[in-house]
Formats: sequence, structure tokens, C-alpha cells
Amino acid sequence: MIILAATPIGNLGDASARLRQALEDATVVASEDTRVTQRLLAGLGIANRPKLIALHEHNERARAADLVELARDGDLLVLSDAGMPTVSDPGFPLVQAAVEAGVDVTAIPGPSAVITALAVSGLPTDRFAFEGFLPRKAGERIRRLADLAADRRTLVFFEAPSRLAATLGALAEAFGDDRPAAVCRELTKLHEEVRRGPVGELAAWAADGVRGEICIVVGGAAEPAPADAGEAVARVVALAASGTRLKDAAAAVAAETGLGRRDLYEAALEARRGD
Repeated sequence: MIILAATPIGNLGDASARLRQALEDATVVASEDTRVTQRLLAGLGIANRPKLIALHEHNERARAADLVELARDGDLLVLSDAGMPTVSDPGFPLVQAAVEAGVDVTAIPGPSAVITALAVSGLPTDRFAFEGFLPRKAGERIRRLADLAADRRTLVFFEAPSRLAATLGALAEAFGDDRPAAVCRELTKLHEEVRRGPVGELAAWAADGVRGEICIVVGGAAEPAPADAGEAVARVVALAASGTRLKDAAAAVAAETGLGRRDLYEAALEARRGD
């Protein structure tokens, strides 16, 4: 089978007993960077020296089929540099190919920068979405953030330190300066830092430069204010007076306000009768 194994995101003490045993038992390991894996083996005191195969974003699609066939004959351990493979890291094409080929896939759970950042952010955790890295191109980034601006879930992003200030500025522009957020830096490492505040203030703070591995957590959009039913009915009547079918006008205003389409339709009919 293929075994996806989560590795520490900073502190080696977070390596699970299952991960240690899997590293001791492995004969073949596909890893994002074989040098990082060698340091992990040494750091954990693992005596085993499995065969290491590089599996990264530039070769994972080309190598997926061969690795799936390799996994038919014995377990293939898959590692990313930190955290869980496939989560903004190599591994998804391999898993996809394995599922299509009927090869079992399992996981050794463990550290996750996404969940760790969410947990310490101080922002709601009951509903959230992981958005990975935002597009580098300004136009694509603006469109992505426009799609997310009204999302009421807490949002988690990864970002490079060199682009942090620009990304926070883009978030402030798309979501508003006062949207609550947290920048989580160097999680589980010696210089761990969580900076919380309105996203506009965080953008100003980051302008001086920030180092380390970065997660950004942003609070969801606020619940919209309740629509005024009287104003909504008046809008339906006005749309109908301008030539829109009453049913269509009610449907349009219902979509805008969240009020019931049938209720708006009947109230508009009543208002027209009253006139």
C-alpha cells in the first residue's frame, strides 16, 4: 500500500511513535526533498536507511504510475518536508493514480500547520476553509479574494514571508481593513509567534519584513444585517412598475435580501391592490 505520513512542522518532538516505526520499517520512501528526509532520519535517531526517491511538484505526475506499481509489491512510505503530504505539498497525483489502480492508500496522521494555526488564531474554528497559497498574479489574486469576500467561514492561507505584506494588503483591500486575522509564524519552532489584529494593522506591521514559515488565518465575513421587509417589498413593486414580471422581481429581491420569494410576491401583490 501507499502510506502518507505526516512529519513534524518544526519541533521533532512532535514525531509520532507510528511515524518513527514506519521510518524504521520502510524499505522505500518517496519524499519531497531527500536531503530533508535524511536530516529527519538522523534527527530522530532512525538507524534504518531506506531507498529514497524524490517526489516533488516537478516530477510527481510523471512518476506516479511507476510508484503505484512499486507499491503493489510492498509498502511505499510518502513524506513531504513538513506536515501531511498532498496538503499544499506533493502527493495528490500519486494518491489519485493509486485510487484509480486499486492500490490501497492509508495515512499516519500527525502535525498540520493548517490545524495548528487555526487552533491558536483565536478565530472561530467551527467552520473553516483552507485556501493554500493565493495566486501570485495580481489579477488572479483579486478575483480569488473577491470570491471569498462574503464567505462566513474562517479562512486559512499559506504565504511566503517575502509576499506576506503584499498579501495582507490585498486581503485588507478585498475584505476591509477591520477584518480580524492572525499571522502565525514559525509554528512549533523556537521563535514561534502569533500576531493577531485587524488585517489592515497586520499589513502595516508586515511592511518591515517578516521571516519564517507563515500561515494567515482570517475571520469570516460578518452576518449580513437583516433586510427591511418594507423596503424589500417596495423594491419589488418598483421593479414590477419598470416592466419586470412581478414573479421575477420577487425572485431577484429575494436573492438580494434572503427574504422568502413567495412572501415578497404576495406582499407586493397586496401593496399594489392597496394602491
